[in-house]
Amino acid sequence: MIPTFKIYKNVLFSIILMVSGIICTYAQNATSSIKAQVALGLNNPSRDGFVSGFEGQTYNFPTVNLGVQYMFSRTLGAKLDYGFSRISNQKFAQDFKLNYSRVNLQLVYDASQIFNFLPSRFGTFAHVGPGFSMIKPLGNFTQNDTSFLNAMAGIEFHYGISDKLTLYLDTAYILGFSDGFSPISEGFGSFNGNLLTLTVGASISLSGCYYCENE
Repeated sequence: MIPTFKIYKNVLFSIILMVSGIICTYAQNATSSIKAQVALGLNNPSRDGFVSGFEGQTYNFPTVNLGVQYMFSRTLGAKLDYGFSRISNQKFAQDFKLNYSRVNLQLVYDASQIFNFLPSRFGTFAHVGPGFSMIKPLGNFTQNDTSFLNAMAGIEFHYGISDKLTLYLDTAYILGFSDGFSPISEGFGSFNGNLLTLTVGASISLSGCYYCENE
């Protein structure tokens, strides 16, 4: 890994830690919701992220997302989340499995007012932000691990069960900023492309009501 990339990685993690600390500090006295989120679903890796002969399945299970979200106001907030995805080989490709992990710090926008024709129990949230992806091949190709910066964007559709709990559907796209494999053998059983995820989850309000305003 080149030194410049290490610098970018360290800067990214420093920003994540700093913003996380700010969120926690302000959240102590906030009346708006702090939300814990957990979701489970499928992933679809881009075909150009694999080398020839080691193509992944079109759809893979599972994808797991875990996050903590804090709304600064009625419409704007931030979310720090972790995602884990398993990717396996296509039927006629070489056998392999890999773990795709990521950490992202994202801005969150409550777009529910745009969709005000929906019943009050429905909510729509957009999220976008930078992160870091880590690829860990399993089996015979563990030496081909790689990591790179990413940018993630998605949209969540929520349905309120109560003031504290909503169920949601989230579709997100993770754009990877990575170099090509050189030599090609470094790509055996690995991945350096983009990832589309579709998950279903629960969002639990840990502080205040789900849709309340800051005082």
